[in-house]
Amino acid sequence: MSHAQRLTPTDQQDLEQAVQILLSPTLTAKLTGVVGKPLDKILEYLPRGMESKIQVLVKTALSKAADAALWSLGNEQKEASPKWNKAYAAISGGVGGFFGFTGLAVELPVSTTIMMRAVADIARSEGFDLEDEDTKQACLQVFALGGESKDDDAAETTYYAMRLMTAEVITTHAGKWLSSLLEKVATRFGVVVTEKAAAQAIPIVGAASGALINTMFTDFFQDMARGHFTVKRLEKAYGFDTVKAEFNRIAAQKELR
Repeated sequence: MSHAQRLTPTDQQDLEQAVQILLSPTLTAKLTGVVGKPLDKILEYLPRGMESKIQVLVKTALSKAADAALWSLGNEQKEASPKWNKAYAAISGGVGGFFGFTGLAVELPVSTTIMMRAVADIARSEGFDLEDEDTKQACLQVFALGGESKDDDAAETTYYAMRLMTAEVITTHAGKWLSSLLEKVATRFGVVVTEKAAAQAIPIVGAASGALINTMFTDFFQDMARGHFTVKRLEKAYGFDTVKAEFNRIAAQKELR
């Protein structure tokens, strides 16, 4: 990194925090920790054929959420309100958990919109224009950070690889980028929603855990959004290649510790 491109101490600290966030344990690992059962045991509670139904629900929920959440917020830059978003998510999760699988079709669009709103709230706080299509794309990208599709290869699991993958989708399907991007993101987001649905079906879990899990989901995606939009803000100031190189350098150092 040349002297002219060197990040200020404040921006360097922001990037280090973003790397820490974006390298944090996956949502699957956090969910397993909360429920206290390994993933394969959690998925045993999922009725046959439910996984494909959840994928359809997830794509519809993301599509509605992308429009409802971003355009329902004002565009004036202000501090995000993560506590309120988590509170709303807890309420919707409690209702969904109480009704089990039958409540998922009602709860999922609501909770996804709340999480999308939380992501957009952070994008706005980082100075991004919510009326810009690039911001909408970036908000959807956050939901690809929650889980891994069985079609992913190992390289797609890293932060910049995820961005490259979604950018290629947008470029390849320029005229229909939204539906194509939703398809790709929904596949990954659907993985953790499926795990969430299975966890809430465990007999002793119920509504209380539904609220806890939804709060955890919202907290996770808010963190991912903070990391993601911090990186994108710095890229606007210093250039994509400069920030990516420094991101990878910091990440490599953390892996050695």
